[in-house]
Amino acid sequence: MEDILIKANVTKFASEVMEGLSAFPKYLHSKHLYDECGDRLFKAIMLMPEYYLTDSEYEIFSSHKDELIKTFTETKNEFILIELGAGDALKTKLLLKQLSDEQVKFKYMPIDISANAIEKLEEDLASNIPAVTVQGINDEFLPAIEKLKNIETRKVILFLGSSIGNFESTEALEFLSDLAKTLSPDDLFLIGFDLKKDPSVILDAYNDKQGITGAFNFNILERINKELGGNFDISKFKHYPTYDPINGEARSYLISKQKQDVYIEAINKVIFFDQWEPIKIEVSKKYDLESIEKLAKNAGFTIKYNFYDCRNYFVDSVWNLS
Repeated sequence: MEDILIKANVTKFASEVMEGLSAFPKYLHSKHLYDECGDRLFKAIMLMPEYYLTDSEYEIFSSHKDELIKTFTETKNEFILIELGAGDALKTKLLLKQLSDEQVKFKYMPIDISANAIEKLEEDLASNIPAVTVQGINDEFLPAIEKLKNIETRKVILFLGSSIGNFESTEALEFLSDLAKTLSPDDLFLIGFDLKKDPSVILDAYNDKQGITGAFNFNILERINKELGGNFDISKFKHYPTYDPINGEARSYLISKQKQDVYIEAINKVIFFDQWEPIKIEVSKKYDLESIEKLAKNAGFTIKYNFYDCRNYFVDSVWNLS
């Protein structure tokens, strides 16, 4: 069964790579940045001094832990804490520990596209917070949530780390609208937003001097080589980040430094690159409060509470259905 799942994942990866590299402009889905190597690189990114997002949201969870838990438990009923894109659950573990200490009845369900991340998180929690009941799910967000929508137990869903910023604007609205359809009136949704700020602070977060973010982006080409039989020469591409303070979009590209052909065995296709031709890798959109309120309303939600860090760099917003 496991072999069948691996084969299905590789086939989907190949299909989405072919779709993206056949498009104009070329793109690759940022979700494919994450495998064991990608997970390790992203953890390194979160520790960089330039990458303010992790510290900002960690501060929110640390400073407002009691208020968040009070919000989650205000109905006094048992609930399921579902985390979309859990990764190593660095911030969530603050809440899990407190909930466990207070003997609150709940189950934790981390969802992640990376099987490696889920496996390591389950091992970590079993060792360090053993009282928490954990059921990890290796899947994409909406398919996993769709399977859970008929569960009668109240759900509290976490979508942290400004993951919503990795969606194009229309995709963000579509995703949140679809998510709203899977929720019940008593359910809660906590979502993180990176707020607009000094453009140089934002750009530095995606252009670190150590080159870790560049290595993270190059990992998608390494995955194509390793898993799909590609022959990308990484040295012939450069990582190029941008930030537009008008629309709030930080973008990462891989730029072909010369004319070149790349063959990918799994799709039996030669991909041609012009000199300086870009591949779009990821977007990290920054929001202001007005755009957050508009997004929530249009997706069918009402904002219940907002929690900020001390610099107003980041907000964790608690929503329920309108």
